[in-house]
Amino acid sequence: MHGESTYREFYQHVRQEWQLFRLALMFYTRIPVGEHLVYSEDAHNRSTRYFPLVGGVVGLGCALVYLLAEPFTSVAIAVVLSTVFGIWLTGAFHEDGLADTCDGLGGGWDKARILDIMKDSRVGTYGLVGLVSVLAIKCLALTEIAGQGTTLLVMVVMCGHVLSRWSAVLTMHQLPYVRLDESSKSKPVTKALASEDFRIASVTSLAGLLLLPWGWQLAALGMLPPGLYLYHKLKQWLGGYTGDGLGAMQQVTEAGFYLAVVVLV
Repeated sequence: MHGESTYREFYQHVRQEWQLFRLALMFYTRIPVGEHLVYSEDAHNRSTRYFPLVGGVVGLGCALVYLLAEPFTSVAIAVVLSTVFGIWLTGAFHEDGLADTCDGLGGGWDKARILDIMKDSRVGTYGLVGLVSVLAIKCLALTEIAGQGTTLLVMVVMCGHVLSRWSAVLTMHQLPYVRLDESSKSKPVTKALASEDFRIASVTSLAGLLLLPWGWQLAALGMLPPGLYLYHKLKQWLGGYTGDGLGAMQQVTEAGFYLAVVVLV
């Protein structure tokens, strides 16, 4: 009886975690997750523990697109197609956040004005320049990395998607959520990240880092300059994070990681 009870508890735990992972996929990608998912704000908050793992799934998809396209096109075109696929797979969720954050921090002069700009569905000059710049950096850096071998590129892409999402989780762990009013166009955002969720996300991210050959883990340091800069800006001007700010954090740290790999190459 005791063994049966333990098995039942283990099964329930695995089933619960699987539900949370499916919720994370539903929130952050276009991947079908099936039915019978019950939404609640608490479940949404807890599902963030699998945000880096979702990044691994997205990175794997991008890598597969590159592998399929590269034999029939040039390396540069295959990289662009891979990047475009990642944007489509996530519904441009993070890119939209980057553009809005650039517009808000670039054009706002106080917290209220910055948040107001971020809620505007239009993209301004700051947002356009920021988005094009980051996408260009990522594509050019990945093209350089591809010259060192397909295997390295696949590892770097998957690791970049995992680690950059951990940087967003870290931001949620360190800063409070800045509450927006009901006119916000943002998707639901995690507002309370528990310590357990942060630990699980961190373990997943560490596993992603181990995908790289020994010594290449140093490239993770490339995430620090853009990540710390944006963290400082969010804390200074907003006193916390928004969904747009998290998307921007994911994008700039991913670009920083790829640039660091290029330096190591």
